[in-house]
Amino acid sequence: MKQTRTIVLKSRPKGKPELTDFEFSTSEINELKEGEVLLSTKYVSVDPYLRGRMSDAPSYIPPFELNKPLASGIIAEVLESKSSDFPAGTYVVGMLQWKEKQVAKTDGLLKVDPDKAPLSAYLGILGMTGLTAYFGLTEIGKPKKGETLLVTGAAGAVGSVVGQIGKILGLKVVGIAGTDEKVKMLKSEFGFDQAINYKTTENMSESIANACPEGVDIYFDNVGGEISDAALFNINKFSRTVNCGAISVYNNTTPPKSISVHPFLIKKSSSMQGFVISDFTDKHPEGMKQLTEWLSQDKLKYTETIRDGFEMIPQAFLDLFEGKNKGKMIVKL
Repeated sequence: MKQTRTIVLKSRPKGKPELTDFEFSTSEINELKEGEVLLSTKYVSVDPYLRGRMSDAPSYIPPFELNKPLASGIIAEVLESKSSDFPAGTYVVGMLQWKEKQVAKTDGLLKVDPDKAPLSAYLGILGMTGLTAYFGLTEIGKPKKGETLLVTGAAGAVGSVVGQIGKILGLKVVGIAGTDEKVKMLKSEFGFDQAINYKTTENMSESIANACPEGVDIYFDNVGGEISDAALFNINKFSRTVNCGAISVYNNTTPPKSISVHPFLIKKSSSMQGFVISDFTDKHPEGMKQLTEWLSQDKLKYTETIRDGFEMIPQAFLDLFEGKNKGKMIVKL
C-alpha cells in the first residue's frame, strides 16, 4: 500500500507552541471507495484558531487528537476519482488533513476555479478569511456610512479585508498593526485612513483617541488583551464590538487579567458579540458572491505570505504568533 508524509500532533502545547509539539511521520493511503477521491495537497492554510484545537479544553470545535494528523483549510488537486462530480484534474477546497496525499469523501469538498482567481485566494479573500471579515463586519458591526471603524490585527488576513470592506461601505477606517512597514502598507495599499503601530505607542488609549477624534463606532477585534482594553475608553454611544479573535492571549497559561467591560458597555449602551464563521453557514453563498464581485471590480486587494514546502507548515503556523505574516499565511507544496 502507498504511503504519504503526514504531520501529527505529538504533544499539547503549554503556552506558546513549539516545533517539538509536531511530528512528521508516514501514513498509508487508503484504497479508493465509491464517492471518494485521491487528493494531492497544493496549498495549506495555517490560522491562529488552530492553537485552540491543540488544547483539550472544551470549545466550539473538537480538539486535535494526539498522534493523529492536524487539519486545516487545504486546496488540493484530484488525482484519481470514484465520483462523477469530481473528475481527475479538478481543484477543490476543504477541511483536510496535513498530508501530501490523502483519500477524502467528496461531501466535504467544494470545487474551485483556477481561471477565476489564483488557487491560494480560495483559502483567503474568497475563503474563510474573506467570509469572516464580511459577515463579522456586516452582520455584527452593522456599519452605517460615515461611522468610524477600528480594526486590530489590521495587517493580518482578516483585518486587512475588514478595513477594505469598511472603506467600500463608506466608513472611516483606522487600523492597528505591529510594524511601521505594516502601518505604511495599511494606508498605501489597503486604503486605511489612519494606522497605529502598537509596539511603538506608549499610550494606546490616547493614540486611538487621536486617530479616531469622533470616537469608535465599530471595533473589530482580532487580538484581545491590552489593546482591546484601550479601545473601550474610546467607544461611542451604541457602538458595536465584533470579537473575532484573541491571538494575544491564545498562548496564556493562566486567564488574562483585563479591565471589566461591563461599565463601558452600560455607560455607552454598547454591544459586544463574538462569533465563528460557521454561525453564518447558510449565508456563505451570498458572501462569496459579493466578495467575488468586489474582487473582480478591483475594490478589494489582498496580500499573502507564502512559505514553500510541506516541511514548513509547523514553522509557518508558529510565525503567526510572532506577527511574521502580512495578510494570509499559506504554505505551498
